[in-house]
This record gives sequence, structure tokens and C-alpha cells, in this order.
Amino acid sequence: METDLHELLRSLRVWSPEVTELRPFDPTTAPPTPLPLFTTWFAEAVAAGQTEPHTMSLATSDESGLPDVRTVMLHGADPDGWSFATHATSTKGRQLATRPYAALGFYWPTLGRQVRVRGPVTAAPAEEGAADLHARSTGALAAALTGHQSEILPSYADLEAASRAAWDRARREPGAPVPTWTLYRVRADEVEFFQGDGERRHVRLRYRREGGGAWARELLWP
Repeated sequence: METDLHELLRSLRVWSPEVTELRPFDPTTAPPTPLPLFTTWFAEAVAAGQTEPHTMSLATSDESGLPDVRTVMLHGADPDGWSFATHATSTKGRQLATRPYAALGFYWPTLGRQVRVRGPVTAAPAEEGAADLHARSTGALAAALTGHQSEILPSYADLEAASRAAWDRARREPGAPVPTWTLYRVRADEVEFFQGDGERRHVRLRYRREGGGAWARELLWP
């Protein structure tokens, strides 16, 4: 029986009380800068059992200005920015080399929350990228060593062979260098916190960086 997509979509609901806790959020109590609030919300998402809370959408644009988006993993967030890593030779790496600006999107449905981050992107020094990679799992190193990200794959057998060789090297040489592996940081110009509300009176608090690096806070209509 063929699935009717529209009927399926109409049957779905968001923020079911069985799986979602919509907590009150008073924006007047928010800290003057966004990082402490992000850290608190992230920790609360973990404590609430949110699946893979460290995954995020990463939006970039190509040389023509056309948008692109994919899901990646957050590697850290500190006063220097929100960080992620990839090969400089990948599609997103090439896009960032041409247009070094990106947007991030976090969605934590367990609490009905979203966080959006936008800002310029810089590459961390190579030694920081290497340290970040080698602090991760053997599998992460093997994937990085496999290389060729975003290139045309002639056959799945080619991937299997390259992956096996990469896993063997990662186990033998846990400090193996991966020259193209790069740690990127988004230095936020804007950070928006969205708290869902059962009566659709959602709270949207945006932090916007002003001249001199100070942060302005403003509410947005949902």
C-alpha cells in the first residue's frame, strides 16, 4: 500500500506531553551574554534524555551564494565560538574558504527548545585541530584518515577497502596526522533562544553583538 505523505504529515503532532516538557522561560532572568545560557540549556537537554543533543545543523553557502545544510557534531563552545570539524577539502570546507560565514541550528524537542547561532567562521591553528581529532575515538580518526569526503565514490567496495586500511592505521598509529582535518569556530554575531509554549506563545530571546563586542538582548514575536 502506497504511503500518503500528506495524510501522514497531518497525523503527526509536536511536543506531546508524554515525551516533551515545556518549561517556563523568563527572559528577564537570562544572563547578559549567550554562552552561559547555552551551556545551561545544553546541560538540561542532556539531563532530560535528549537524543544526541550535540548534533546541529550547519548552514553554509557556495560561491554563488546558494545555501547548503547538513547535520554535524558540536565539538565545543567557549568565548572563542561554537566549534565543529571537517576536512578543509570537503564541500563545506571549500564553501567556508570562499564564504567564511555560517549558521548553526540546535533542536531539542524533549524540552521544546531551539538555539540558532550565526556569525563569521575562522579555522583554528592546525595543532588545535589535530589535538581535537586525536582526543576523539579510534573510529573518528579512522573516518578522517579514510579521506576523500564529498568526492565521487566509484563503488562501495572502494570505500570498504579504504576504510579497512584507515582503521588498521588508526589502531597502529593513534597520533596519525590528517593534514586536511580542520577545526572551525563560529564567532557568533547573533544567538537566538527559542522556548516552545503549549499555547503557542513561544519565547524568542535574541542576543545580538553590537559595536565593541557588547551584547544587546531583544525579544522577537513568535
